[in-house]
Amino acid sequence: MNIALIAHDAKKKLMQNFCIAYRQILSKHDLFATGTTGRLIEEVTNLTIHKYLAGHLGGEQQIGVQIEHNQIDLVIFLRDPLNPKLHEMDVNNLMRLCDMHNIPLATNLASAELLIKSLERGELEWREMFK
Repeated sequence: MNIALIAHDAKKKLMQNFCIAYRQILSKHDLFATGTTGRLIEEVTNLTIHKYLAGHLGGEQQIGVQIEHNQIDLVIFLRDPLNPKLHEMDVNNLMRLCDMHNIPLATNLASAELLIKSLERGELEWREMFK
């Protein structure tokens, strides 16, 4: 499966720790990330990640295009709801695209853990029907 990983600045360390904890599961899938998030994850996990631009430079839009073309199966987007971003429209658009295209989306650690454990159990295989 193709998994997109995105984290706002205040959540990047949390994303790194999440990827360390679930490295075994993530290593079985194709990973995509916004630039800085992807680099930081690679540094601590040695996972191979296809990196796009940084989120504020258009990385979230690039992932959105993949969602529109049914090339992403799961999005983990650890957001910082307390500090709105200048590119908040891109953030909202990405979430809207996930809703439109039935892409499972986690926006906090609790939902990310539920999705990653569901992925491990094979409960997201229904996504293959959409390809």
